[in-house]
Amino acid sequence: MIVKSLAIADVLLIEPDVFGDERGFFMESFNQACWEEETGLQTVFVQDNHSRSGQGVLRGLHYQIQQPQGKLVRAVVGEIFDVAVDLRKQSPSFGQWVGAVLSAKNKHQLWTPEGFAHGFVVLSNTAEVVYKATDYYAPAHERCILWNDPDLNIDWPLTGEAVLSEKDRKGVLFSEADVY
Repeated sequence: MIVKSLAIADVLLIEPDVFGDERGFFMESFNQACWEEETGLQTVFVQDNHSRSGQGVLRGLHYQIQQPQGKLVRAVVGEIFDVAVDLRKQSPSFGQWVGAVLSAKNKHQLWTPEGFAHGFVVLSNTAEVVYKATDYYAPAHERCILWNDPDLNIDWPLTGEAVLSEKDRKGVLFSEADVY
């Protein structure tokens, strides 16, 4: 696999080795030994999640103020624009965001470490997103930052209106958010 640091160095774009021919393809979506060797991280994943969404659905920006989750995200169907926002007060990239297109075609994965808010928007007709998490979902500690916060100024590649859950419509401004 190829590991690339993005504009925020702790957020990594993972390009797995894919072996394909006329029959299809094969890839290891995760291998603990390779992960540790290539990233230098001793990450333990405890939960896998899978969502399906239609075009324009925007999920996020979510995080947990306690039991923070690192997430290794990939799209297994369709295409998404995946975003990580640095919420670590002591970080030089505090309040900055980075994004990447993840798709079933490119098979890329995005590592969003603990201390970040995460969100994505669906670019294709539908998308199925699978991600590994480093801690369990804890609804009492979940927080949501408004996806279109003017201070963050995320350049979401939307062609129409974002389709949001009630929770995401009620997200708070970054300036009012609980951070790490």
